[in-house]
Amino acid sequence: MKLLIRNLSRSTTEEELKALFEKYGTVQSCDLVLDKNTGDSKGFAFVEIPKSGEAKAAMKNLNNKNVADNIIRVKKAKDKKV
Repeated sequence: MKLLIRNLSRSTTEEELKALFEKYGTVQSCDLVLDKNTGDSKGFAFVEIPKSGEAKAAMKNLNNKNVADNIIRVKKAKDKKV
């Protein structure tokens, strides 16, 4: 299941995010979205957790959690329409 994480602190790294989600299960991928020009974080990311139960546990436990002084929002990512 692919999760969308919003309202991340600009200082949060991909490694920190992955470690946070690994407490709930196996993280297949973790992609922090960066600005193409500056290389700085845009404040959101995608985390993929293959097992639905683990993804739901992460979503439930991490939504509205304070991470680096920001209240993050975690929800299921919508499929991209091509």
